[in-house]
Amino acid sequence: MTTTAAAHPLDNPFWSALTTRQAHFALGGALARRYAPDVSPIAALPAAGPDNVAALSELVAVGDDAGLVGPFAPALPDGWETLYESTIVQMIRPDPAPLPEGDAGVVRLARGDVEEMLALVELTKPGPFRSRTIELGVYIGIRDGGRLVAMAGERSCAGAFHEVSAVCTHPDVQGRGLARGLIGRVVNRMLRAGETPYLHVDSRNPRAIDLYVALGFVRRAEFPLLHAQRAR
Repeated sequence: MTTTAAAHPLDNPFWSALTTRQAHFALGGALARRYAPDVSPIAALPAAGPDNVAALSELVAVGDDAGLVGPFAPALPDGWETLYESTIVQMIRPDPAPLPEGDAGVVRLARGDVEEMLALVELTKPGPFRSRTIELGVYIGIRDGGRLVAMAGERSCAGAFHEVSAVCTHPDVQGRGLARGLIGRVVNRMLRAGETPYLHVDSRNPRAIDLYVALGFVRRAEFPLLHAQRAR
C-alpha cells in the first residue's frame, strides 16, 4: 500500500510549500515537485512509490541535482549518483516572545548582492543556495569593511509556518554573536506576520543545534536527507 503525505504541513514541509504558498516556484505535478533549478535543488514527493521516483527523474535534467528532505526520500534507480546522505533535524519555535536583534548594522540583501551571497554560502555551507533563492523571502546581512560576512533569511512557507534559512557567518568574524542577531531579526519578522518560525539543520551539526535550542527552538521531527545528481 502506498503511503500518502501526512496532514500537518510540517510533516512533509517542502511538499506543503510547493503545493500551496510557493506553488508558483514549482515544477512538476501530483507525483513529484521541485523548485525551479535556479531557485533551489530541493524536491519533494507525496509518497515513495515507483511512479513518484519516475516523476522526479523527469524533473531533473542529466547533470543536475536534487535534494530530498522529508518523509519520502527513496532509494533512487540506476542513473543517479548519491552526493550526500544524512539526517535532518526539523526544529520549531512555538514561543511567541521576540528575540534580541543585536546591535550590528544590518542591511536587506537584494539581487545585486547575490554573487557575494553565493560566495559566502560556498565558504560556510549552510545548505543549498542558488542564483534565484533570494526570491523565496527576505534575506538580511551584515557587512564588515564593505564585505558581506554574515546573512540569514527565509526559505519555505508551509501553512502558517515559515522557515529560517541560509544562516551563515564568515570564519573571520565568528564568535561576535552576528548569527544570533540575524536569526533574531528573521524570527521577529515572522512573529509580527503571525507566523511560527521553523528550520532544518543537519544532525551532524551539534553546534548549530545548540544555538537554536538556546534561541527557543525545539526539536519537532527528523527526516532523511538525500542529495543526488542525475548522471544519465
